[in-house]
Amino acid sequence: MIARLPLALLGAFALLLPARPAHAQTPPTPVAMVAGDLRPGSDLTGQWHYSIDPYRAGMRGFHGEDANVTERRWAEVDVPAELRRNQQSLFEYDMAAAPIATLPGGWMTHAAEMRHYQGLVWYQRHFSAQPTAGKRRFLRFGAVNYRARVFLNGQFVGEHEGGFTPFAIEVTDRVRAGDNQITVAVDSAVDASSVPPPVTDWENYGGITRDIRLIETPATFADDAWVRLTRTGRIAIDAKLNGSTAANALMRLTIPALGLTLSGRTDGEGRWHGETAVPKRLRRWSPETPQLYDVTLEAGDDRWHDRIGFRTIERRGTQILLNGRPVFLRGISVHEEEFGNNPARAITPAAARALLAEAKDGLHANFVRLAHYPHGEVTTRLADELGLLVWSEVPVYWLIAWDNPATLKTARAMLADNIVRDRNRASIAIWSIANETPNSPARNAFLGALADDVRRLDDTRLLGAALLTDRSTRDGHPLMTINDPLAERLDVMGVNTYNGWYSPDRLADLPAIGWQVPTDKPLILSEFGAGAKAGLHDDRPAPQKFSEEYQRDYYRATLAMAAKIPTLSGLSPWLLKDFRSPRRQNGWQQGYNRKGLVSETGQRKLAFDVLAEFYTERAQRDAK
Repeated sequence: MIARLPLALLGAFALLLPARPAHAQTPPTPVAMVAGDLRPGSDLTGQWHYSIDPYRAGMRGFHGEDANVTERRWAEVDVPAELRRNQQSLFEYDMAAAPIATLPGGWMTHAAEMRHYQGLVWYQRHFSAQPTAGKRRFLRFGAVNYRARVFLNGQFVGEHEGGFTPFAIEVTDRVRAGDNQITVAVDSAVDASSVPPPVTDWENYGGITRDIRLIETPATFADDAWVRLTRTGRIAIDAKLNGSTAANALMRLTIPALGLTLSGRTDGEGRWHGETAVPKRLRRWSPETPQLYDVTLEAGDDRWHDRIGFRTIERRGTQILLNGRPVFLRGISVHEEEFGNNPARAITPAAARALLAEAKDGLHANFVRLAHYPHGEVTTRLADELGLLVWSEVPVYWLIAWDNPATLKTARAMLADNIVRDRNRASIAIWSIANETPNSPARNAFLGALADDVRRLDDTRLLGAALLTDRSTRDGHPLMTINDPLAERLDVMGVNTYNGWYSPDRLADLPAIGWQVPTDKPLILSEFGAGAKAGLHDDRPAPQKFSEEYQRDYYRATLAMAAKIPTLSGLSPWLLKDFRSPRRQNGWQQGYNRKGLVSETGQRKLAFDVLAEFYTERAQRDAK
């Protein structure tokens, strides 16, 4: 380890010094780094020191000035050595002596006192590097919730807002041979202008929740590549090089298993579009045959790689067509939270497989709604592998600051990050732009901008949202109506319905509930559910809420209601697994939303078999 730099003046004189601005140097522009999780690199996950900073003293002094030298957790200072050198030295931190946590994972499980902490936490570790001459280096984070500021060797290098999408920061000139110190300031606090807003129905999970890697690339590399089967039946690629030799560069796409090679040159901005006919041996991706192909893109010294499936998804009237054939989406909603007594949003490949296999193999599902934010690449790649269609959404949830331009900018950036990251995933069928948002002119303009962005960024998938409904009475029975102008902008309408749970309806009356919805588009019941504490039983003819019997009977009645909706094209009940939600504090829930078909530890409830049987019968009928 190399010696760390001493401070100029410490101790009693430190407070008189002007603080060195934390953001004195403008960082390089972030890059897309598509499929960066597959690029060669150094894994920086594992053990990190962490230090809470509830007053954000490491960022600002108490008069609003830049942080004083005594508080700069990001500084490259050997605190014990400085204290030995000068007894007058004063520090309000010592990162080397701070507690240790294993990342990735939300900080709520670091220690008991972190359970409900919201605010700023500093993470720091050292790593060794041997930079290659002529190469570029990037720090890539899978996700940091909610705001991140990154420092390398005592210098600010970049920042990011948004808790669920990756970001990459160039550090080519900051990484040195030998020892390096990386510090990440993670602020989980959200406000009325954030996306999502402060009030939700899930656990916030502040922290570094996905992988951290140091990636080395050639001087010019493929920053973005989108390879797909177009609706016109051709294989197409759009790619973008990043680097000084990006213009007029030769690029070559190869898919060895198909015997396909496609070459071309980039334009003046480093972009290339190419198309070719589909090889006859191509096997289209589907839930029944989730075929993936190794795809390589060559550009100079760079080799970009991904595993991609080829299929088409479109709407025709009220039908959703997969590879030109109608498909009914037999789904379930899923939160990004692993099975276990003390989940930390640490979604390893094994944790993701446990969740998705329960849907695919247990429920006989062909579809998952990944709620209420973009889930990690480990999950969407696994959906490709297992054969699960995906509804992917951004956390434009409930009540967003619709008239705030900064909030719209944040939402648009999140949506773009999500789409650009996952356009190569065959499993993604629907991009969703909102969940249960109240109708207003400002909201409609906000979501209209997001809808336009989806159309611009990806014309090969469906656009959806989970809408609110109006309730009235017709012929003595409840009538649910979609009166949302956003429906006109969508390909697929989702609605969340909880009649019989958040309404006084008797379960026996649910099948008679009517639905008045636009008749020219597919409808998905994107949520319905009832809470049940695993192991709580009530065998009376009218069981109590939160018993497994009530949840079972609720599913039977709601599925009978759903069967009468002529435009119904899919279901994603709420939801697969009980998940943490601090707003749920009655005796049955105790900090968990209990609407899962399985408990937080994986115990199946009675309703699980009801839905599994329904999906099995539906799959058999659709196969005829």
